[in-house]
Amino acid sequence: MLKTLQIIFSILGISLSVYGLITHNHQLNFLMILLLGLFMLTLGISEFKRERKMVGWFLIGVFVFSVYVSIQSFVLI
Repeated sequence: MLKTLQIIFSILGISLSVYGLITHNHQLNFLMILLLGLFMLTLGISEFKRERKMVGWFLIGVFVFSVYVSIQSFVLI
């Protein structure tokens, strides 16, 4: 289940970033950052399952920071 979510979040995030690069339309960057943050969350959960707690906490921290940045950039639009 986590592997499927990782693949879905990464494909959606990468496709939004490619769309922004091709069209020079950067209005969806907050959504791309949010999706890649969710990808980091799924990676962090899988690292916790592997008993690698430090890496898991780091990835959870990256997720929290990316959600914060995503909300800030959504508010500024």
